[in-house]
This record gives sequence, C-alpha cells and structure tokens, in this order.
Amino acid sequence: MFKEFKEFAMRGSVLDLAVGVIIGAAFGKIVASLVDDVLMPPLGRLLGHVDFSSLFLNLSDKHYDTLVAAKAAGAPTLNYGNFVNTIINFLIVAFAIFLVVRMVNKWMPKPVPPPPPVTTKDCPQCAMPIPVAAKKCGHCTSAV
Repeated sequence: MFKEFKEFAMRGSVLDLAVGVIIGAAFGKIVASLVDDVLMPPLGRLLGHVDFSSLFLNLSDKHYDTLVAAKAAGAPTLNYGNFVNTIINFLIVAFAIFLVVRMVNKWMPKPVPPPPPVTTKDCPQCAMPIPVAAKKCGHCTSAV
C-alpha cells in the first residue's frame, strides 16, 4: 500500500496540484492584503470615511460603538462590512485568475484543426470529382 501511495504521490499531476495549492494560498494572501491595505482605505474615504471592516449590525439589546467592543462582550453581530471586503477580495482574485489564464492561453499553441472529411474522389477515366461511395462515374459513366 505504501508503494502504491508513493507512485500516486509522485505522479506529475499530483505534484502540479500541490504546487498550485501552495501558490494559490500565497496568492490569496497577497490579494487579501491588496484589498484590505490598498484598495479599501481609499474606497472607504471616497464613500465618506467608511471602514468596511467595522460595519456591523448589533443583534443584542445593548449598544456597542465598535465591532471590537461587541465581539469582546460576546454580543451577536452581523458583520456585513467583512462580507463586503470578502466579495471584493473574491472579485479581484477571480479577475486576476482570468487574466493569468488568458495570458497562458495566448502562449499555448493553437490546436491544428482536423482535415475535412474526404467526401469525393476523382474518376480514374475523366478526372471529374465523384462521391467516394460511387460505383459509376456520373460524368463519363465508367465503372469506378
């Protein structure tokens, strides 16, 4: 069983998948930082100095000024600001992956289209095209 597992794990596709997962996780951290540290502060400022990550709905009877205070008190909250950040994060990741796949597809050679199927052949007597399944030439009436 160990030998089978080793053969499975050493196959190229499994190693490629492992590398892809590791690079994807690192890429996700980069994009999360881009969203949280670079894009959201100016967007929040444009929308009236809003910090999306601090937007929440308090579901308890007590009032809390910040999400941190509500979480520290154990109050139930709907953190829709974090949800907005996550949606923006997803859109940026999806767009970046789209651009990478598009670029890689341009590098890949175009597949050669298959030749069209042969539907005719030339008559050996008159050299006119006739269907492949023909038994007699329709032009010169010779047997094919």
